[in-house]
Amino acid sequence: MTMQQTPLLMSRILGRGARLDPNEEIVTLLENGTHRQTLQITWERANQLAGALHEHNIRTGDRVASFMWNNYRHLELYQAVTSMGSVLHPLNIRLSPVDLEYIINHAQDRIIFADEDLLPLLIPFLDKIPSVELLVICRQEDNSETSFEHTSFKNTQIQTMDYEDFIVGKPTEYSWPEIDENSPMGLCYTSGTTGKPKGVMYTNRSTYLHTVTQAMTDSMNLSSLDSVCGIVPMFHAMGWGLPFTASMLGCKQVMPHRFMDPARLVKLMAEEEVSISAGVPTIWQGVKSFIEENPDKFDLSRLTRLTCGGAAPPVAMMRWYWDTLGIEMIQGWGMTETNPLGTLSRKVAKRSHMHLTEDQQFENIAKAGLLMPGLEIEIFDENWSPLPHDGESVGELLIRGPWICSEYFNDPQPEKFHGDWLITGDVAKIDQEEYVIIADRSKDLIKSGGEWISSVDLENHIMSLEGVRQAAVVAQPHPKWDERPVALVIPAKDSRINEELILKHCVQMFARWQLPDEIIFVDEIPLTSTGKIDKKTIRSDLQARHYKLPDLRAI
Repeated sequence: MTMQQTPLLMSRILGRGARLDPNEEIVTLLENGTHRQTLQITWERANQLAGALHEHNIRTGDRVASFMWNNYRHLELYQAVTSMGSVLHPLNIRLSPVDLEYIINHAQDRIIFADEDLLPLLIPFLDKIPSVELLVICRQEDNSETSFEHTSFKNTQIQTMDYEDFIVGKPTEYSWPEIDENSPMGLCYTSGTTGKPKGVMYTNRSTYLHTVTQAMTDSMNLSSLDSVCGIVPMFHAMGWGLPFTASMLGCKQVMPHRFMDPARLVKLMAEEEVSISAGVPTIWQGVKSFIEENPDKFDLSRLTRLTCGGAAPPVAMMRWYWDTLGIEMIQGWGMTETNPLGTLSRKVAKRSHMHLTEDQQFENIAKAGLLMPGLEIEIFDENWSPLPHDGESVGELLIRGPWICSEYFNDPQPEKFHGDWLITGDVAKIDQEEYVIIADRSKDLIKSGGEWISSVDLENHIMSLEGVRQAAVVAQPHPKWDERPVALVIPAKDSRINEELILKHCVQMFARWQLPDEIIFVDEIPLTSTGKIDKKTIRSDLQARHYKLPDLRAI
């Protein structure tokens, strides 16, 4: 053995940015203005936080939960808890009280850090989470209107303490422990669209490798020169890993807290000279609409890349950002179980693509993308035989690698794995150039007359039509054809779009039997807690309304 066996620990990389560029800023949007502190102060406060947690007897492997927006204190937790060998468990604030109670008890969280304005969401189950000893409250110093009377905590065994009081007086240097690199450091739960939410335990080794890979030029191309605005919540798959990568590199980090409306986001990105941001397609649809209604109001010339995940962004939207603002939209595919980065699609992803036409480039960028280094991905038929990468064969998508889940936390669920492969639940193709093309979630494919219809393909094509703001396609039962597609459409403001125009647009790409049986115009489409179209709720709502397809209404 000739090389050092240095363990891959988060404590070895998270303070790097603060050492290299100590006076760079962490900016958090507030109700009135912004909160600003340097990278050095943030790292010192993270050290203080680790000391306070150790004093409270938090040790290696203990779970510490956060119930917080994207802000500077949440980042301090990201740095402190993971570096000291404990496990950060970001709680999804958009889950139901029933799911949150289950998750906290399943994880056996010992402490919850909560933003003050989110405290009312904890009230319904505070007396039902016996493992929690302490609730640390993060007060909002700029807005007294959000102050909350904590009388509801008096009937529980949970102690409460202010965040600043919790860390005050603690040393600004903490001796990070030498632990096994396979020690856990983060715990995230799936959004529970089927059954109970499932926990995915990330390790120091897996997240260290994910962090380094995310910064690569052929990945998200992050560098210390970037001003990063993570709009994706930090409770979604560890904020897609961006808080870790930005801390390692020394990026400026810009955080929106709870202020997610397009007007404030655009203003924030302009004023803080954001160069890269990350969010789900619905965020970028809203930003696009705001910019169209307020052209030339804000200078976004520093913004060069938008990373989009959670669902496939419409090609028309990606093209609009490029043609209008010169902003590249990077499509990513992954899931909580993949830490989450699996594939990325860039406008020009290979040297051999440098001379492609823009139309050809956007054909590629519409795909889920190319596999990240270190991972393996494959499509299989129903007999678990690999399928050819010909762009035509459709199969179950499986993935494996050093930051891919191998079992669920305290709930192995072996049926979700095949050997050392994770069964993603996605149905996909892989083309000759190794691009992954997601056809659909296996449960969202529509089977009509023995043939499959991709709801994702239909949605994306409908949203490429001018006058359509958002679309969702779901299956509805049919006695003859088994299932038929129905589309819900939100028209753009002042749009004159109608069913005839949409169907005429669809028939350019799809066979007539693949077209939706009905277009239903709506004011809103339900979203899951992770910002995806909630097809489960759509189907339930249609069932509750006793919806029938047009040709069945007379029966």
